[in-house]
Amino acid sequence: MAWKHLPLRVSSALTAAAFTAAEAVGLSLLFLRSMGRERALPSRRRARPATCGPVFTVPEPHRPRSGRGPVLVCAVASRVPWYGSARLVIAATTVSAAATAVAFAMAYRDTGRVLTPMDQIRREFAEITATDLSRRIPVPDHPELRDMVGAMNAALDRLEIAFDDLQRFTSDASHDLRSPLAGIRTRLEEALAHPGDVDWPRTAADVLAGVDRQQAIVTDLLSLARLDTGGPIRLQRTDLTRLTGAELRARPAGRIPIASDLGEAVTVDCDPLLITRLLTNLLDNAQRHAATQVTVAVTADEGAAVLRVIDDGDGIPPEQREKVFERFTRLQASRDRDPGGTGLGLPISRLIAEAHNGTLTIEAHDDPHPVTCFVLRLPLYGG
Repeated sequence: MAWKHLPLRVSSALTAAAFTAAEAVGLSLLFLRSMGRERALPSRRRARPATCGPVFTVPEPHRPRSGRGPVLVCAVASRVPWYGSARLVIAATTVSAAATAVAFAMAYRDTGRVLTPMDQIRREFAEITATDLSRRIPVPDHPELRDMVGAMNAALDRLEIAFDDLQRFTSDASHDLRSPLAGIRTRLEEALAHPGDVDWPRTAADVLAGVDRQQAIVTDLLSLARLDTGGPIRLQRTDLTRLTGAELRARPAGRIPIASDLGEAVTVDCDPLLITRLLTNLLDNAQRHAATQVTVAVTADEGAAVLRVIDDGDGIPPEQREKVFERFTRLQASRDRDPGGTGLGLPISRLIAEAHNGTLTIEAHDDPHPVTCFVLRLPLYGG
């Protein structure tokens, strides 16, 4: 039941008025308690005091001559709300529990439909990464999982390519590192076997050459590792024309002369040390393969700084122009001209260009004779 307090100030003289006011607001006065004695009101809807709810004590505004004290008024609503019925409360509780159980069952079913294929995908992915990277996860019919499986298969594609490159790189690196060591070991064993018949100065020179080659391979491998990590580079405003000219002047004279075609200043945002390393690699390669001359030119073309290194050698066939940028790849002509090369100079040069948001390619050149033209393109400063 909903109990309401009736804020009425009543006295013996106003009992009838209090009863009338209570009936007007839908309440029934059950009894009055005054001076410790209970006196029932003239109402047909009386109830025992024990069934009454909270009581509201109102002191009389004027103490009557009889000396009676405060009057207690107990009031109860005449209409019972729905939640005061035990049957309705039980019915509402039952319906609520049933609805909750149905909702839980439906959620459990839908969750199982999603988690079961996800668990299968997880097991399939774990098996592929542990055994065979050439396999792919079957695409499920579930629309929410189709995109996720597509992304995982794309990641497996990249992982397979990277793993194959790592295996090939490791195999080539181990081979090129073993070759100098094997040569050094052979020369030292022969010298120790016949110490009196050995030209020790020449043996020492051969061993030193092998050590130098091994050191060059290790240095290039470290450079590749730093560039592969994609770490930050120290960019600064640089005049590519002046940088190229300074490198050409500092370069010792070699078998093949180098001609330059350097025009006006071409400014780029680059790491001077890395660009110098790139230029050195291109010049070494050009002088190794040129017949009579190497030409270096710096220009600005369509918002890019362009550096060209041209040699008049035998040229590179179009189908092999990308292959020379692979690690430890050396064409037969390169092996014949420089047996001590590492096969890492051009791959390092391309990585340096890409680290500067540029490109390094081999392009055709307008010349009646076969030539090789390496072209470096870098964004102009502020472009």
